[in-house]
Amino acid sequence: MNKTPIRTTVVGSYPFPGWLEFVSQNLDKLGAADIEEAIEDAVIAAIHDQTTAGLDVITDGEQTRLDFNLSFYGFINGIENNTSSTRLYGPPAHDQRGKNNIVGKLEAPNGLGAVKEFERLKKLAPNGPTLKASIPGPYTLSGRLLPNDTYKDRYEITEALLPIISRELEALVAAGCTEITVDEPSMSCYAYKADTKRFVDIFNRTVKTIKGKCNLSTHLCFGNFKGRPVGYRSIKPMLPDFLNMDVDEIHIEMANREFAEIELLAPFAEKMNVAVGIIDVKNYYIESPEDVVERINRCLKYVPAEKLSVAPDCGLSQTARWASRQKLINMVAGAKKVRESL
Repeated sequence: MNKTPIRTTVVGSYPFPGWLEFVSQNLDKLGAADIEEAIEDAVIAAIHDQTTAGLDVITDGEQTRLDFNLSFYGFINGIENNTSSTRLYGPPAHDQRGKNNIVGKLEAPNGLGAVKEFERLKKLAPNGPTLKASIPGPYTLSGRLLPNDTYKDRYEITEALLPIISRELEALVAAGCTEITVDEPSMSCYAYKADTKRFVDIFNRTVKTIKGKCNLSTHLCFGNFKGRPVGYRSIKPMLPDFLNMDVDEIHIEMANREFAEIELLAPFAEKMNVAVGIIDVKNYYIESPEDVVERINRCLKYVPAEKLSVAPDCGLSQTARWASRQKLINMVAGAKKVRESL
């Protein structure tokens, strides 16, 4: 169980400062030291916003990543970018995200970069908050890769990525990371039409070697590309199979769904801790501390305080920084009020 009742946490990503996006578009004008300084400054900014809000758990804001998972392809041999089939114009949708060709054996001899991110976070973060690393699971990471004659479908690609992810998780634990989220939103998005027992088997094999060595969680949502979901937004297809995931905590998107199916938090709470998405990252309405109090009290009917964490629905990378900052401040303020009333 959590030592802190109603622990305040985040999924992983945080919006880039505007200047970092400018820097990323002008890398050819910068030296290696300039780029590293920009990265450190961006991580410092993300840490500042999270610690100022008073979060119990913080991340590096994934400031070195393009999207929460696509940058990992740059660490994997056998992948070639493919933009020819991408829809560039019209309303934002998931088909505007590019896919990649597989042109060789999928290998990552030097890891996926998550350890370097965590080491940077350790160096820059103040004492106090728990430091968390998030990394996509193999099924989600397989989603932007196109099958070929060697890897004939998404599941074969997933199996090739699984040991790569497992080794990265082992390396994070060895580096001293005590809080890890294995991000698998593709599993929750497609639970309504896929083999959920197969999903659970994939997940459990991925985390097998780090189980019990850290506070391990997974994040399940329904997609958030430019504020748009992609999956069938219901928890019911995940049950009962997802209850067998080998995790200490499961994170579930709730705020954007107006807390529909809130009663289904109860079976999860019987098996594991539950991090509830209490803040809507797809809405620019800034939840007040009083909103947060009301939402937490609703959750407490189904999840005991010592097993409950609260967080935004998803990573905050698609939400403007000014809004993200105030949403986190109010989330922590609301959680503190409820803690004091217990």
